[in-house]
Amino acid sequence: MENFIVSARKYRPTQFDSVVGQSHITTTLKNAIKSNHLAQAFLFCGPRGVGKTTCARILAKTINCENIGADGEACGTCPSCTSFQESTSLTIHELDAASNNSVEDIRNLIDQVRYPPQRGRYKIYIIDEVHMLSSAAFNAFLKTLEEPPSYAIFILATTEKHKILPTILSRCQIFDFNRIQWKDMASHLASIATKENIQAEPAALELISIKADGGLRDALSMFDLNVTFSTDNTLRHKDVLENLHILDSDYYLQITDHMTTQNHVGALVLLDEIMRKGFDGQQFIAGFMEHLRNLLFAKDPQTLALMEISDESKAKFKQQAEKTSTSFLLSAMNICAQCETNYKSAKNPRLHLELCLLKINYLPSVFQPATEGGDGKKAEPQAKAAGAKTTETQAPITPKTPVLEPTPPAVKEEPVMETTIPVDVPTLQAKPNPVSGLRSAKKVVDAKATEQTAEEVLAGLSNDPANSKAFTIEELTTVWNQLAAEFQSANLINKYVMMNRPIELIGSIIHMKVENEVQVQQFNENVRLEVLGKIRERLQNYSIDIALDVIVTEKSDKKMLYTQSDKYEFLANKYPLLSEMKQKLGLDHEY
Repeated sequence: MENFIVSARKYRPTQFDSVVGQSHITTTLKNAIKSNHLAQAFLFCGPRGVGKTTCARILAKTINCENIGADGEACGTCPSCTSFQESTSLTIHELDAASNNSVEDIRNLIDQVRYPPQRGRYKIYIIDEVHMLSSAAFNAFLKTLEEPPSYAIFILATTEKHKILPTILSRCQIFDFNRIQWKDMASHLASIATKENIQAEPAALELISIKADGGLRDALSMFDLNVTFSTDNTLRHKDVLENLHILDSDYYLQITDHMTTQNHVGALVLLDEIMRKGFDGQQFIAGFMEHLRNLLFAKDPQTLALMEISDESKAKFKQQAEKTSTSFLLSAMNICAQCETNYKSAKNPRLHLELCLLKINYLPSVFQPATEGGDGKKAEPQAKAAGAKTTETQAPITPKTPVLEPTPPAVKEEPVMETTIPVDVPTLQAKPNPVSGLRSAKKVVDAKATEQTAEEVLAGLSNDPANSKAFTIEELTTVWNQLAAEFQSANLINKYVMMNRPIELIGSIIHMKVENEVQVQQFNENVRLEVLGKIRERLQNYSIDIALDVIVTEKSDKKMLYTQSDKYEFLANKYPLLSEMKQKLGLDHEY
């Protein structure tokens, strides 16, 4: 039985022309070899599985080839190429920096660089995963990398360029590898399938290529996995979906059709089928968001070309995109984003997901409201008289939920003062009075209202003799206790505590004593306007005001012990032996 060799190793490129999707790099390297403009150090960086180490090996082999072709490719038959292919070359050394990242490893490498090659023009060192070197190893490598011998060339490869020291980057010629396009990968997989006598459906190869996300090595690993899964050497699309646990895009197309026709029953039944197949709810909602994004892109030919899908799938998206509006797609994506954020923290994730689909299901009725006997279309705007502004019909703002807000009740027209009250005026009783009129004015005033504060309005009422009814201290105390009891029954403990203090009446000013300025600030911000408005209303006197008196207490001579030094000094004064023990034992305290 022959040993099985994975496709990533068996079909690893040995020449620049066989490298997939990196023509901008292979062309530059071949021209550098032909013109003999080779740098002292190369840095290959990019995502995993895109050909960095492969290109480094091809470059090393081609540089030392004894019969380089006119196209800049190695011959593959000379002693240098043969020894490299058999891993017996003494001039090409490959080092894994992930397991040899210490200073000693780099020093051993520098010692080897001193000796010229026994055969060939150059001595080449390939250092893979170079970002794993320690800072000390990088620093030890700096001088040799900057001024190596004329026969030494370093080729560094990494997936994380940002972890490499800038002093190393400045000494290298940097090549950035791109993610391989899925079409190039699908073509490469098709050629491998032909060589292996495997019958592969184009849709299956396209699915593997898209799932690989730009990494050819990942695509080859998934290709081997699915070939092993099949028993008749045939690669089918449905088998790839099952083996890689990918949710078919047809499910998303069907659910979107149910959403546009407001068939919530069909959507929920289809969701149950998806969940019974073992797919996670968060995986579904993420895929559905991607599907809605593709529908939005499919509305324009320019953005449709950006989608990394097959032409057949593009046609399906374009057909469904014509049935959906942009407002519907944006609102649905917003609802899905909220569902994805709250999915993990939900106690019933399944219900959370179903509620998300129900919200999306009723979006069409929100954006296209129809009336009885009407056609559901919005009326065209009509121009008003000369000098008046024309109101344009605009698309509604994307709602968080598809529930329409009820129309607020009409406010009874009363002669009120047009003013803007920037502070929060508390709700009073239903009895009509000037203060409640002010609160009603707050809801009906427009942008032309004057910027007059609530204190100025109440001050104007207090100057009116008709609004200054006499009252006694007993009546004031009764009203004050009633308000405190109301706060207590409403569980407004903070307000109750602020009011649960003795008061004194001097003229029309209520004096209340507090301990500090913080309590004054809290009372003025949270309680003052509400209490003052209700007292004036119930006593029918708008000249009443509240004054807070801060109680001045005598300062204590006792010093507070905050730091460790303060505590030590206090104990040393109280117990002199403590200082003597500190000196004899050579102790010290923390600062």
